[in-house]
Amino acid sequence: MLSTLHVRIAAELAGVSERTVWRWLAEGRRGLVEARPRQDGFSLSDALWKVLAEAGGNVAELRRRMLAAQEQGVLEEWGAECVPSIPTLHRVIKRDLGAGRVLEVARPAGVRAGVEPSPYDRALAELGLTDGAGGPLVVEEPAGDTSAAQSGPGTAGAGVRAGGVRLYVPGARLVSTRQVAGVVEAVGHTVAARGMCCVFGDPGLGKSVAVEQAVRLVPGRVPVWRAVAGVAPGLPQLRASLCEALGLPAGALTHRAGPAGQALAGALAQPGVLVVDDAQRLTPPLLDYLRQLWDAPGCAAALVLCGAGSERAVARASALRSRVLTWHQVGRLEPSQLLQTLSLFHPVWAQADPDEVARVDEQRARGNFRTWAKITSHIYAARERDPARQVDGELIEQACARLGPYP
Repeated sequence: MLSTLHVRIAAELAGVSERTVWRWLAEGRRGLVEARPRQDGFSLSDALWKVLAEAGGNVAELRRRMLAAQEQGVLEEWGAECVPSIPTLHRVIKRDLGAGRVLEVARPAGVRAGVEPSPYDRALAELGLTDGAGGPLVVEEPAGDTSAAQSGPGTAGAGVRAGGVRLYVPGARLVSTRQVAGVVEAVGHTVAARGMCCVFGDPGLGKSVAVEQAVRLVPGRVPVWRAVAGVAPGLPQLRASLCEALGLPAGALTHRAGPAGQALAGALAQPGVLVVDDAQRLTPPLLDYLRQLWDAPGCAAALVLCGAGSERAVARASALRSRVLTWHQVGRLEPSQLLQTLSLFHPVWAQADPDEVARVDEQRARGNFRTWAKITSHIYAARERDPARQVDGELIEQACARLGPYP
């Protein structure tokens, strides 16, 4: 006689619930047993497994190629009758890998031909992948330079300094796009009115870069104080971040609410710009603390809140929300300006096929500049391995395969 333990083991082996096994047993006792095909009977043929290897193990790319083959009517030649969903593909691939099936991911072009190691090692070193002493690549204007409106060459720094941004590739330049110009105008008006501004948008669209460029263009070079909201901060952590940004002794004031508030109010009495990045991490009580500082008599500073989702965080703090002068959403790169922007961003895009760039943007990048910076990094490294390679569809596809399922 079957026990509950037997049913539990059978359910685990069959990948169904215990209730389903009990139902099967009941149907068997009534003589209702019949052969039924599994609903999730999809499996990857050898041909599709080879396509997955050529795509660098990128499941999303495998599905795109399957959809293209289905449109061309050649999907059955790969041993498949339909194109399953991405979760199904993930589940089948994970099952096959767990069963011991080997996925030989395609190596970068040129490796089999025996590339000289020196150019490749140099490319990795410049990308900061082999020697961490140089730190990540950032873009930041010199302290005394106010010509941020022009695109300057990327420079390697010892780390991400205030206002710096990782570009993942040497030779990249900061580009003043239409989106950046919109942020500059919005922040400039807010600073002139000594009000509050909320800059928001999806991750990777260049909000922090645009705000940094905007405050560098403030007439008269008023002081700019930059604070970054920590992860799940409390009030002492926020006070410490603000004190550090304003040059106050954070250690002596962090846990002393009265003296810290007086010191911060005194510092904000002079004209300046307080930029709080990652403001979406702040809870309504913390945002209300900022509102109290801004409402203090004699406050002459402007407040700029920036971050993906910061508009939702500010909306939950009704007192602060009502005081926001300017709401500005940073949009994605428009297809019409994409190729020109990429050509200004890095020389590798100078001879790229516009149709291939448009296709990749539609399928992968979707106007996200951070994604394009990562694609540029992989293309740069590939051309360092083989300088004769052209930036064609194959090379761009190889670079996109490195992005994984979450570009």
